[in-house]
Amino acid sequence: MENKKQDTASALKDIISHAKEYGFVFPSSEIYDGLQAVYDYGQNGVELKNNLKTVWYKAMTMLNDNVVGLDASIFMHPLTWKASGHVDSFNDPMIDNKDSKKRYRADTLLEERAAQLEDEGKEAEAKALLQKMAKCLDAGDLEGVRQIIIDENIKCPVSNTANWTEVRQFNLMFSTQVGAVSEDASLIYLRPETAQGIFVNFLNVQKTGRMKVPFGIAQIGKAFRNEIVARNFIFRMREFEQMEMQFFVRPGTEMEWYSKWKETRMKFHLALGLPATSLKFHDHDKLAHYANAAVDIEYKFPFGFKEMEGIHSRTDFDLKAHQDLSRKKQQYFDPEINENYIPYVVETSVGADRLFLAILCNAYTEETVGEGEQEKQRVFLNFHPALAPVKVAVLPLVKKDGLAEKAQEIVNNIKFAFNTTYDDGGAIGKRYTRQDLIGTPYCVVVDYQTMEDNTVTVRDRNTMTQERISIADLKEKIGYAVSMERIFEKLLS
Repeated sequence: MENKKQDTASALKDIISHAKEYGFVFPSSEIYDGLQAVYDYGQNGVELKNNLKTVWYKAMTMLNDNVVGLDASIFMHPLTWKASGHVDSFNDPMIDNKDSKKRYRADTLLEERAAQLEDEGKEAEAKALLQKMAKCLDAGDLEGVRQIIIDENIKCPVSNTANWTEVRQFNLMFSTQVGAVSEDASLIYLRPETAQGIFVNFLNVQKTGRMKVPFGIAQIGKAFRNEIVARNFIFRMREFEQMEMQFFVRPGTEMEWYSKWKETRMKFHLALGLPATSLKFHDHDKLAHYANAAVDIEYKFPFGFKEMEGIHSRTDFDLKAHQDLSRKKQQYFDPEINENYIPYVVETSVGADRLFLAILCNAYTEETVGEGEQEKQRVFLNFHPALAPVKVAVLPLVKKDGLAEKAQEIVNNIKFAFNTTYDDGGAIGKRYTRQDLIGTPYCVVVDYQTMEDNTVTVRDRNTMTQERISIADLKEKIGYAVSMERIFEKLLS
């Protein structure tokens, strides 16, 4: 058997098609021609995404005695976003091509040009280009950014022309109004990130939980950004989900914790089955205004290495900003040193949708099986068994002679232990294929021997090998194989 992994952009088209056809991801409001950069998770997609969220949350809170959870509201007081800097500076520099009428992020155009130069072996030129861009953006020199694009002869991929407009800043926050009467309504925002809900609840959690620094607060939640240019399927969306943890530390110890969480988070992705060759760290050359260190964990998507998770040392910027604007102290008394201080923060933030896409891309496998005239192509999703939407499919060989009833009995016995499905439609080979295409790791076949000795055949998704075992042993044998405990064991090793 020969496994094939596509590395070209065509692989993304195959994955998008597969995701829709087999119930993972659908375009939102598709019967009305959809809504750009908004997607719905189907029956298999929601199971996979929930499994990813569960394993992340448990890895954060169960494996760390000093990390607890939170679920903050999407709507927050508008001054929250003033303190965080989002009102004044949460912008993207955008440029339009006059011929194609297409809009692009100016910094992305230049970053792609720098990546092209690196591929050509011109690392020094690429670095100089990025430095020049950063200098202009820091100074707010948008005309300078446009001039760099012109000097580099960057063309629109649609029109193939360099007929550019000026560069303009667009704020990415969605605004709405709260209030019963529109005239009396107040302007508020849909949160563009989940971190601020953690920061404004820092003291609530610390005091009620009697937490001692260092400690962390973990949260999974929706965020909203008015992305002008959204592309690459669910990689960049207007409505997305974040899995964030803010870890509060004593000032002066932040770099130690930054290094620890950097390695811990990389280990997490490896434990999910993502290969080391498809993951890398990318240190930030240009730091955000709140950070003194930042790194991305990038995954090699079909469209190249892109950010999946960020680890940032945010200093005391957020708590200090909220203290200054709210005039409510955000200090912690540390009994070990007998001192009050505003904690520093180390953040880990992974996009649930980007992690979903990485897991799906990695799982999508094309394989050649058989030889000669028997050779054929096979497609399956090689998920870690603990992440697979369906863990076990129970298949009666035929629907007669009591086999279907026996199969249903097995389903009823194991379905509360792990997600189980029943399928009796069509030939057994076609049913195997259906389960392979959604990534089900095990198929349990009930045949005539089952009726004699209460044994079943268990087929492995990856190897297609079959093993005969007792029905009484099913729950224990499969239970551990599909358990998240296997992932946690790797994280603890």
